[in-house]
Amino acid sequence: MTIQISPRFSRNADIVLYEGDCLELLKTLPNNFVSLIVTSPPYNLGKEYEKKSDLTNYIKKQVSVIEQCARVLKENGSICWQVGNFVDNCEVIPLDIILYPIFHKLKLQLRNRIIWHFGHGLHASKRFSGRYETILWFTKNSNYLFKLDPVRVPQKYPNKKHFKGPKRGTLSGNPLGKNPGDVWIIPNVKANHVEKTSHPCQFPVELIERLVLSMTNEGDWVLDPYIGTGSTAIAALIHNRKSVGAEIMPDYVKIAKHRLKQADQGTLRIRPLERMVYDPIGSAENIPPKVVGLNGKLQPRLFEERGKYKKRGG
Repeated sequence: MTIQISPRFSRNADIVLYEGDCLELLKTLPNNFVSLIVTSPPYNLGKEYEKKSDLTNYIKKQVSVIEQCARVLKENGSICWQVGNFVDNCEVIPLDIILYPIFHKLKLQLRNRIIWHFGHGLHASKRFSGRYETILWFTKNSNYLFKLDPVRVPQKYPNKKHFKGPKRGTLSGNPLGKNPGDVWIIPNVKANHVEKTSHPCQFPVELIERLVLSMTNEGDWVLDPYIGTGSTAIAALIHNRKSVGAEIMPDYVKIAKHRLKQADQGTLRIRPLERMVYDPIGSAENIPPKVVGLNGKLQPRLFEERGKYKKRGG
């Protein structure tokens, strides 16, 4: 492989992939080091990679991890904590509400509570089926890095123009596209998703790409304390960032290394950011999966172009 993977922290690596408890890795990272922390911690549901515990113990472990994350985050960096619900005796407990006070106590400021909506999941019979999770986006202060242009989405009415005033006849919307808002409709990785592995709760790469492109610069470090099968690392590396993360399950570490090898060789397939969500009665163009690679071999995504951004169709 041409990318440098290290099993322990090294500034010279392209990716640090630590096999073990994330707290052990976090304690080796310098203060104010990473630009973005994005992760989906265990939901305490008793899946194969987590031991279900009472909610008090679960929160205690999360406090330790979040404290370390705040320490290693740069002053202008961002934390994106993606969680779902903890279910206890059929009662739904939203984890974002439970975890918010931990971040608030550390004086982190909430910028958005992003709703990630998806169309597939377990079917409930005694309540409505859950079809969303949340991403809590925090910063240390008001001087944080945020770039909207690389993650804009197509305007609903791209040719709409001002009908009066000094701007009459000119486009009323940004020609680069609109702000994607705080409700993101992105398919989750289930069944026939092109990125599916054996991990039951895998991140879609495109979800992380939106965060990486809007909250970091090229060369920045992106941290995922619960890196799973490496989706965060892939999203970071294909956009010329560096990645550091931990995974306690050896099988998932092997899958992550395999996916990184595919990306390095230019054979990794991911779902394109510009593909519309499937509509069974619609007539939208079907955009096939993209084959991506590292070291500059990635095809430009949305409005991204190496070193600059361009208008749609430009």
